[in-house]
Amino acid sequence: IEDYVEVTRRFDASPIDAIELNISCPNIKEGGVQFGNSPDMSARVVEACRRVTKKPLITKLSPNQTDIRENARRCIEAGSDALAVINTVMGMAIDVKTRKPVIGNVQGGLSGPAIKPIALLKVMQVAEVARPHNVPIIGQGGICSADDALEFIIAGATTVGVGTALFYEPLACRKINAGIAEYLAERHPGVWPADSGARAWARCAAAEMHSGFGALRGTCTMNCGLRIRLREVSPALQHNLDRISELWNEGLDRF
Repeated sequence: IEDYVEVTRRFDASPIDAIELNISCPNIKEGGVQFGNSPDMSARVVEACRRVTKKPLITKLSPNQTDIRENARRCIEAGSDALAVINTVMGMAIDVKTRKPVIGNVQGGLSGPAIKPIALLKVMQVAEVARPHNVPIIGQGGICSADDALEFIIAGATTVGVGTALFYEPLACRKINAGIAEYLAERHPGVWPADSGARAWARCAAAEMHSGFGALRGTCTMNCGLRIRLREVSPALQHNLDRISELWNEGLDRF
């Protein structure tokens, strides 16, 4: 926990606007159990970091736990301002020739399209806890298309994060943003012109789509420094975000 606190304290004086806590790390002092798989330890990390910063804290929740709802609730009570759902799913691979694990550490985090169904369920479950507290959710896990992103928004995510897809499709976020604009234009004909809406939304690209706090200038992750730098949110973008919020609420009502 001391390491989390020290990093948070150092970034408190930086120009970034938010800090993400990646709590899927082993607690060596308590038998190697991952912080993120224990509601008690997760809450302790958030509470400790909350004491040394006034910046928004985003807690990245692990899917490798018994009850993600309880973990989310404890993190919110401890002072988390937002939740990133989900982190990678633990898995392994074996080399049949050597008959040994491919990964030196035996197990590792699985990401990409394979984990999307798991991520969607976890987002829906966490939304049940977060929504009454108005705590935003960054949905992530296998998003490669506009339809993928829309599924997460309908399940309860306030915004989405794209990771693995960018390795093989660097402009994926631009296509996702344009696809969402087209979807909303179809659902709201005459209210959101398809051409102007799609162009305005695509120009915002991944940065604003990842922002659940409005005009964020940057987000710091505990494990990889500055994540992204954002612009001020334009009136056109705010209009688009309002439409997504409506879609989010409609989706939650269905569940």
